[in-house]
Amino acid sequence: MLKRLDKIRFRGQRTDVFLDLGDSPNTSDTECSEEILMKPRPSLEMKDTEELQDPAGPGTLTMPAAAIQDYQRAETDRLNDLKGHLEVALLEKHFLQEELRKLREETNIDTLKQDLEKERSKRLDLEHKLNLDQKETMYSWLQAWLYNRFGAYIGDFRFQPEENTVEPEEPLSAKRLTENMRRLKRGAKPVINFKRNLFALSSWQSVYTSAFAFIIYMNAAWHGWAIPMFIFLAILRLSLNYLISRGWRIQWSIVPGVSEPVEPPKEDLTVSEKFQLVLDVAQKAQNLFGKMADVLEKIKNLFMWVHPEITRKLYVGLWVALICSCLIPYKLMGFMIGLYAGIKFFLIDFMFRSCPKLRDKYDTPHIIWTSLPTDPQLKERGGATLSRRVPLSRSYFPFSLPCGISLEEQTGRAYNTKKGAFHEVFNLSGDERPLAVCENGWRCCLINRDRKSPTDYIRNGVLFVTENYLCFESSSCRSNSSKKNKVIKLIDITDIQKYKVLSVLPGSGMGISIATPSTQKPLVFGAMIHRDEAFEAIFTQYTKKVTMTTATNPET
Repeated sequence: MLKRLDKIRFRGQRTDVFLDLGDSPNTSDTECSEEILMKPRPSLEMKDTEELQDPAGPGTLTMPAAAIQDYQRAETDRLNDLKGHLEVALLEKHFLQEELRKLREETNIDTLKQDLEKERSKRLDLEHKLNLDQKETMYSWLQAWLYNRFGAYIGDFRFQPEENTVEPEEPLSAKRLTENMRRLKRGAKPVINFKRNLFALSSWQSVYTSAFAFIIYMNAAWHGWAIPMFIFLAILRLSLNYLISRGWRIQWSIVPGVSEPVEPPKEDLTVSEKFQLVLDVAQKAQNLFGKMADVLEKIKNLFMWVHPEITRKLYVGLWVALICSCLIPYKLMGFMIGLYAGIKFFLIDFMFRSCPKLRDKYDTPHIIWTSLPTDPQLKERGGATLSRRVPLSRSYFPFSLPCGISLEEQTGRAYNTKKGAFHEVFNLSGDERPLAVCENGWRCCLINRDRKSPTDYIRNGVLFVTENYLCFESSSCRSNSSKKNKVIKLIDITDIQKYKVLSVLPGSGMGISIATPSTQKPLVFGAMIHRDEAFEAIFTQYTKKVTMTTATNPET
């Protein structure tokens, strides 16, 4: 069929006179066998008849019969070509309709619509994502710019969990302990020097310097320049420190310089010397920590109402300060505080230091501070209170109550005894009692080097100190016997020193040496655990007693 179609398609020469396929009738497969009506061509027939007619008149022919036959033959061929083209067009239409029908059967319009909708939705999603990517790009650019500009500052405010790191503890070392104490001493030296200078100013050690400082300070406080003056002094101190660090030699101090003893090199030390060095350092650390603990405990007890009378003064003072701060202008209050501080520092403190009795009566801060108890003192007072709460009867005492003496006073004397009333054990007057620091006494051993007998040479017992006497109670004596007890008047002591019984042993010793006119060799109270505490108490009471005796009887 295709070969025939090609032959029919290229049979004729003129294709411009074919029928237009658009003008062909819409026929189906059943319409192909019906008669095909052709449109007449009136223009062509009119042209041919005009050519055949004679121009001289109608009805005359100018062409011969052979020409007419040729014309008819050409027309016939032309009609055949036209018929072939129409058949080809009909066949092509038939083939196209078949292909269209097959395509309609093979494909589904609904599926195509669904696919089209899917593609449309994909396109919308891609457009939406593209817009989001553009927004995210702008946001990421802005975030990167902010981080590069302010990231270092924002990172400081980032919350992080605290890491509990445990620092490794160094092992105990004599060299390290000594070095730390030296470092502490060097670090505290500027603070100590500053404190000494202030003390020298308030004590008027240099009259001209203190007067000059007093005039300048009072003038600044009067005009309201106290704070600028202190700031200027701080700037001046930093400037001097800068010059000193650059190599300048600037030394100025109100207190005259005291040359510290140069310690000998401690490279080649024996074992005993090293042990002695460790003990000295440990003793210094113990005393330093003790002083710091006393300060902290006093501050704690002040705010915890341990001593209500003292804390009540602080409480009332704070209320007065609050009311004054609300009513009085700050400028006037600063002026008043500045003037009071200058007068207190330069004049009142100087008077109190010069007159200790006046200070003990009227210096309120000093009285409050010295009256504040520490925790060990509270513990001792608590034990004394519990002991005083023991029920007592007349048969409890081996003696009757004297006239004019209350049961409470007699109870106090009974508490301060080991084997009876304190004044009876040592044959003293009834008003002699141990001091508060040694209510329970200090355990020690008495070494009397004037005696040759072993039982008399060394005796164990307890040492007490009263206002007028130093009493040693032997643990081997009977309760009613005082032969082996020792009583020494404080005013009879000619020398008191810390003593080391055996020089070969390391440390500074655990004894106290006391010399009196009645003994050839000083008495030694050794094996005392609290030797330093006992020495301070005895020496303080001894100095106080000697001072009072000298004041009442200058000739003595």
